[in-house]
Amino acid sequence: MANASTIDGWRQAPRLTSFSAFFDRTAGGLDGMPDVAVPRPDLSMLDFDMECAVFFDTQKALWGAFDSHYFASIPFRLEEECRLGAATLSFALNRWMSKSSPATLYTLGAGTGCLARTLGVLGGGRIKTLCCSPTAANQTAFNRRRGSEHAHFFLGPFFELDDARYASDDALEPFREGFDILLEDTTFQMYGSDRVQQLDFIMPKIRDGGLLIQVQKLSHPDRDLYDARERQKDDVFKPRYFSRANISGKKSEILDTMVDFQVDLEATTNALRSFFRYSVATWNSGNFYTIVSSNSRSSILAFISLLKRPALPPAYCYAELPLVLVDTSSDPIGAVLHWRGDVGHASHRTAA
Repeated sequence: MANASTIDGWRQAPRLTSFSAFFDRTAGGLDGMPDVAVPRPDLSMLDFDMECAVFFDTQKALWGAFDSHYFASIPFRLEEECRLGAATLSFALNRWMSKSSPATLYTLGAGTGCLARTLGVLGGGRIKTLCCSPTAANQTAFNRRRGSEHAHFFLGPFFELDDARYASDDALEPFREGFDILLEDTTFQMYGSDRVQQLDFIMPKIRDGGLLIQVQKLSHPDRDLYDARERQKDDVFKPRYFSRANISGKKSEILDTMVDFQVDLEATTNALRSFFRYSVATWNSGNFYTIVSSNSRSSILAFISLLKRPALPPAYCYAELPLVLVDTSSDPIGAVLHWRGDVGHASHRTAA
């Protein structure tokens, strides 16, 4: 577990200091809102999949102000949310059936916790969800559209979910034994660049056979390539939703600072290798990636088989997916990965 000095360092990180005012304003709908159009998924890229459509239809009714900002800011992240949410729902329901008790999910630092609330609604008591945020306006948005009694929130950063927090909040009792699914959505990069320390803190919270799902913005050894992908995001995608002035304002206030705590694919892979037998990149859009990790071969194969193919134009994807990052020589997964609905096996590669 992280020591006191590490946690003290996280308390001084930008998310709780220099970025705090931005997140307060955005979560309250006072800043950073799309001013050209409201995000909507292109369901044709998801083959008009019914499970993805139902997930979005349920989720959209629960959005808070920050959700509009978030999905308008990352190219095709909304389509990825539909794809990821539908697969997570199916995986969690399968866990519920296999153990005859509610599956548990924790989104550590995901704004209003909209994905967690959506799964609480669709799970109908078969999934218990928890989310957190240090921004009080996100808690207000959560309570305003909680959706169901099966979704829970605690006000604070991810590293405050500890024994003391459990002891002081009876609502957290369903989660004391850990989580079947833990989702880290662009959270670590707000607090520091030492992924080993961050993973070490959350690993005890993942149950046997459970998953860690991460949505990360990664740096790149070639800064020119990184910058080109940023221009694609800022100059081609974001003008669908934001004015030029709005885009420039966020870049100067947030994005230029956040680069300091991003790590590249090699660094995040090395960190994951310290804790997991299997890690697979399942989505890539510019500098953003979804990475799924587990110590259970059956769990990671089951989850990936529940995912539709990535839903975005090829010009935004810079990786051949699914991309195996961590594997075992004794029981590898690379040759048997496939997306939901595919005949045979999906194309894949193993990271060098």
